Amino acid sequence: MTKNVILQLTFILLSLASCKPSSTNKPTLDDYKIGEKWTWKWESTTNGKVGGTGEDIRQIVDYNGTLGLWNGSDTLKMADILNKKKSDTPYRSWPLKVGKKWKYESKWTNESGEKGITSQDAEVISFEELNLPAGKFMAYKIKYVGYIQNYQVGGKGKVTDTFWYSPKLKQNIKHIQEGGGGFRYTSELINYTGAK
Repeated sequence: MTKNVILQLTFILLSLASCKPSSTNKPTLDDYKIGEKWTWKWESTTNGKVGGTGEDIRQIVDYNGTLGLWNGSDTLKMADILNKKKSDTPYRSWPLKVGKKWKYESKWTNESGEKGITSQDAEVISFEELNLPAGKFMAYKIKYVGYIQNYQVGGKGKVTDTFWYSPKLKQNIKHIQEGGGGFRYTSELINYTGAK
């Protein structure tokens, strides 16, 4: 090979390597701007039969002089969302990088007042391009495998959640949840509007 060809191949390889981040840190308050808006379409099915559909939105708004996240009905202070108390079993373990693994556990109370726990093993599977109605975005594919237990109902149900997190959009842009009894929930980003 000539020196020129070797230089061209080296440039191509370096260009490809630079497209894939070695890791991604948790977004900070400075990463969000007033006017940003995300819209997802979701659907739940059981054995292929549609149980529900809808849209979820989130928008960055002014909240008493600071940034807030509006979800269509409530507004939460972004600083409170981003600065939650550190957990030994977090939903997200930052920084994200392919191959990273951790344990996720969360105790919860649903809208009906029932209490339970979600316990899953999480792993960052890949960094890949997704083509969604909102556009093409690079995203980390993160798989969570484990169970959900409702203390009032009793028993444990197996559940697998797969999220695609976009560092550029600072959000999950796709989510698939599969559980027992043929249950499946899907959510994908259909629109993103940047800051005005």
